Amino acid sequence: MRYIPNSPEERQEMLKEIGLSSADELFRSIPNDVLLNRKLDVTEPLAENEVIGFMESLADENTASRKTSFLGAGVYSHFSPTVVDHLIQRSEFFTSYTPYQPEVTQGTLQYIFEFQTLVCQLTGMDVANASMYDGSTSMAEAFLMAQRVTRRDKVLVAETVHPEYLQVAKTYTQHGDLKLDTIGFEEDSGRVSVSELDKLDEETAALVIQSPNFFGCIEELNDLADKAHEVGALLIVVVTEAISFGLLKTPGDCGADIVVAEGQSFGIPMSFGGPHVGLFACKQKYVRNMPGRLAGVAYDKNGNRGFVLTLATREQHIRREKATSNICTNQGLIALAATIYMETLGKKGLQEVAIQNAQKAAYAANNISGIDGYSLAFDSPNFNEFVVSAPVPADELLARLRNGHDILGGIALSKYYADRPNDLLVCATETNTKEQIDSLVAALKKA
Repeated sequence: MRYIPNSPEERQEMLKEIGLSSADELFRSIPNDVLLNRKLDVTEPLAENEVIGFMESLADENTASRKTSFLGAGVYSHFSPTVVDHLIQRSEFFTSYTPYQPEVTQGTLQYIFEFQTLVCQLTGMDVANASMYDGSTSMAEAFLMAQRVTRRDKVLVAETVHPEYLQVAKTYTQHGDLKLDTIGFEEDSGRVSVSELDKLDEETAALVIQSPNFFGCIEELNDLADKAHEVGALLIVVVTEAISFGLLKTPGDCGADIVVAEGQSFGIPMSFGGPHVGLFACKQKYVRNMPGRLAGVAYDKNGNRGFVLTLATREQHIRREKATSNICTNQGLIALAATIYMETLGKKGLQEVAIQNAQKAAYAANNISGIDGYSLAFDSPNFNEFVVSAPVPADELLARLRNGHDILGGIALSKYYADRPNDLLVCATETNTKEQIDSLVAALKKA
């Protein structure tokens, strides 16, 4: 319905038609003591150029854009080719809605199918869905899927899984019969504590491991998969830094049953935390328990190929208690952006980006650990993030970097791990230059 303003004369004519003399009479049922009885405290009307100026003044307050950033922890700074933003703003993509009618949404279904294919190739899994809201909701949905598959009610989660992901999972499961338990990490390696794997038992639905984990450490997934499978549990692998798929062995090749990930690194802006896109893939035998949408290939009677939604057992499609997920949609436009990014870079391009991330993080880690009083907290291999132990509280140190040097030097781990007040999580990506890393090292020396 279009918005068409009415003149004062037209409004009076409409009021007369319904037997009223003023618009105020339309609200006469509202008691006087709850009426505002004054004008709203909003600005006067602005001309278009004034609105633009006002918005620019607000944008100038975003000081983060003028600082050198080494932030990570689930949201990463990566270069996105211009073609990504250009293509997703085409009207046929930008305004498309749910592909319920395949005869008129072949384009949308095709790129969803391509997205799923790329996710399968990245993760080494058999089948992927059409995306979830983000990495955290993907992980929570994986917990519930593991419960459906195994008919068990306990999930064992590593403490090195992103703490905010775990909070989302607890919200998902707080009123159900799924119980969450955690396993700690080794102080020297920062990886899952092998001694605590005895918590795996015949009641465990899944073992949940993040790799690279929240500390940036790469886990030994093959051994963990064997431990989980010995008791009939599934291995769920969580990935927050999707660029790592370009360098590391796929979770599927390491024995994972379900892989969930945050796809923000694939050409999607950080955007102060969203919207992002969740990746979800699993083995073929579990496909009917997979949440969300799934696009498939079909053929008509003449043998012509087409694309359709299939096996989409969402609450909108069947009885709510039988649904695999309460997520009603996929992040379609964001999934398209990730698809364009992956297909623009290709296999070699993604590998090159991943190698640059690993090299720059190694350069930063080596130089920071050479400063008196600083050291690397863990000795495990990492990808593009690592934990630094500083000689002073990390939050104070980061404040000095931020205010005195215009550097966002990382994240204080005390926010999530109270017993690590001097530790900070530092991330270096392909967007960080050698000069920026050298400036960080110099600023740490002074701070």
